[in-house]
Amino acid sequence: MAIGALIRDLRQARGWSQGRLADEINDAFMTGLDREYISRWERSKVVPGAFYLRCLSAVLDVPLAVLEGEVKRRRFLSDVAATAIAPVVASDLLSVGFAARLRGGPSVDDWEAKLATYGTEYMSLGAADIQRRVSGELVVIQQQLEDPRLWSVASRLMTLYAKTFPGSDGSRAVQWYRMAAKAADRSGDNDTRVWVRGRAAIALGYEGAALGVADVLADQAMALSEKPSLGLLNAIYGKAHAAAVRGDVATARRLMEQGRRVFDAAGSYEQTSDYAVPWWRLNVFVSLLAARLGDESTAVAAQDAARRELPASLPRFATHLEMHRGLMLARSGDVSGGVAYARAALDALPAEKHSLTLRLLMSEVEGA
Repeated sequence: MAIGALIRDLRQARGWSQGRLADEINDAFMTGLDREYISRWERSKVVPGAFYLRCLSAVLDVPLAVLEGEVKRRRFLSDVAATAIAPVVASDLLSVGFAARLRGGPSVDDWEAKLATYGTEYMSLGAADIQRRVSGELVVIQQQLEDPRLWSVASRLMTLYAKTFPGSDGSRAVQWYRMAAKAADRSGDNDTRVWVRGRAAIALGYEGAALGVADVLADQAMALSEKPSLGLLNAIYGKAHAAAVRGDVATARRLMEQGRRVFDAAGSYEQTSDYAVPWWRLNVFVSLLAARLGDESTAVAAQDAARRELPASLPRFATHLEMHRGLMLARSGDVSGGVAYARAALDALPAEKHSLTLRLLMSEVEGA
C-alpha cells in the first residue's frame, strides 16, 4: 500500500480533516505544516522524510514500522482495533469519574499524598501497572479542576503518565508531556511549570527520543526561572542529553557543568522518588551522558559514585549503569561485545522490572 493512502486511511479512521492532522503535528513538534502539505503526502506527490514519519507515528499513535511499510495494511488495522478502549474499561472509567464528582473527590492534601506514593512506586514498579492506576486517577482529578492547586497535581500526574509510554516508537508520550505543560500553566505555580517541563525534557533526552521537543521544553523551563530547582536541573540535563545524541559535544559538556552547579544548590535528600534527584541519580544522568560523549573516565567515575549510594531496592537503575558500560564498549569499537554486555545486564533483571527506557537504551547500544 502506498504511504499516501496509508496516511489518508489513518487520518480518516480518526475522523480528522487534513487541517486537523497538520495542526496535531504542529502542536506536538513545532513544525510549520499546512493542509496542502498533508494533501501532497496523501496524493503521493511528496513522500514524508524520516522526521515527518516519526511525527506521523506519534500523532497517529501507530508503530513507526507501519509507516515504513514493514507491516501490511491488514495487520495494521487489526493492531489499531486492538488499541481501542474496551467498552467495559470505558464503562469503569466513566463510573469512577462520575462517582468522584458526586462525592467531591480527594482533598488537595490527599492528592499530594497520592503523588508522593506514585513517585516512590514508579521507581520499582513496571510501567504497565503504573499506567493503569494513574489513568484512573486522571479520570478522577479532572472532575475537580476548579481549584488551581489541583491543576498542579494533574500536571504532575500527566507527566508520570507520559513516562509510561516509550517516547520514540509512535506512542503518546509527547502529547501527554505537552498537555502536562499546559495544565501546569493553568495552576499558576511557576515551580510546577518548571518541574513538569524539566521532567519531560530529561525523560525524552535520556531516551534519545523526540529531541526537538526535549529542547523546546527544556528551553521553556530555563526561561521561566533561573532559580536552582529540580525542574531546572532536569531541564539542563535533558538538553545536555539531546545535544550529546546529536553529537554537539561542546554544548553537552557546558550543560553538564551547569547542571552540576544547579545540583549543588538544589539536589535532593529523598532517595527513592521519581520527584527527587539525589546524588546517585545525578550520576546516572552523568553516566549515560558521558558514555554518549565517549568520555570513559567521567562515565566510569559517575557509575562508581552512583553504585555507592544506589538503594538496593532499585535494581533497575543498577541495570541502567551496566548498560551504559555496554554503550561505552560499543562506541569504542567493540560493538558485539558492547551489545552482549548490555543484553546480559538487561536479561539479569527480572522481566517484570524492565522499563520502556531500558528497551530504548538497548536499541541505542545495538545501533552504536
